[in-house]
Amino acid sequence: MQNRILGKSRIAVSEIGLGCWQFGGDFGPVSTNTVNDILDHAVAQGITLWDTADVYGDGRSEWLIGRFIKNLASDKVLPTIITKVGRRPELYPNGYDKVTLHRHISDSINRLGVEQLDLVQLHCIPRSVLEDGEIFHWLESFQRAGLIKNFGASVETVDEGMLCLAQPNLASLQIIFNLFRQAPALELLPAAQATNVGVIVRLPLASGLLTGKFKPETAFAETDHRHYNRDGDAFHVGETFSGLPFGKGLELVEALQGLLPKNATLTDIALRWILDHPAVSTVITGVSKPEQIAANARTSLAPPLSTELHNALTTFYSSQVQQHIRGAM
Repeated sequence: MQNRILGKSRIAVSEIGLGCWQFGGDFGPVSTNTVNDILDHAVAQGITLWDTADVYGDGRSEWLIGRFIKNLASDKVLPTIITKVGRRPELYPNGYDKVTLHRHISDSINRLGVEQLDLVQLHCIPRSVLEDGEIFHWLESFQRAGLIKNFGASVETVDEGMLCLAQPNLASLQIIFNLFRQAPALELLPAAQATNVGVIVRLPLASGLLTGKFKPETAFAETDHRHYNRDGDAFHVGETFSGLPFGKGLELVEALQGLLPKNATLTDIALRWILDHPAVSTVITGVSKPEQIAANARTSLAPPLSTELHNALTTFYSSQVQQHIRGAM
């Protein structure tokens, strides 16, 4: 596993990270044994960046991770655990205050069993709160007090990301970026690189579309956002399938397969394409089975894609994908 530096935090993180939303059971039941197996495999593969949030399973994801690292053998590399705050009902969408935010961060620290957070991220909070900017001053005060080491923001759109990049002490920015969501490459990634802000990519496989495994008859659990948020009914439409209608996404995947080199999988190409952008620090991938860890991790050691393939993928996006994306990008 190759490492990169996460912006001005100066933390070395694995190029392939682990998304831990599924540990909360929000996609369907996940046993403690399965979680532990996944985390064991992540450690074995050198995946040292684990991303969670206080709302994943109402804290269950953080608690399971905290219990795991407490029992981690002393000869193993301790992963960097990053979490997110700001979506609990007490705060979201219009109840943000410094005392409550401090309490929620402290609760995350307690569940994870750490003394302070290496990085806390604002969790897709309203644009108006980002524009106001006061919440960043609160985070700076928490940083000075030793509650957190670094802070960042997870956003839905390029515009929100650019707002956050104006904050001088922002260490990281978590964005949606993949073959079906290429807009950040034009302005946001260069701006992040220029300001030394680490970029954390989520939804690298467009909610699973870019695995190539879904069919028109594929059904998702009622608790899975791919079921209840397919059309943006619960939160930003771009969070699910990168804003593409499911049926159109399947059509585009089939067309995209024709561009792939021989013996290459769509997942491998999709992840490698992201890593070929130097502004990206890490790509967080969610898994449901331990064996998926190694398959994702191998892309860190794969060679960059050819210039010809990059050009073809960019053209494919602009000519066939972009016009079908719903919601602000």
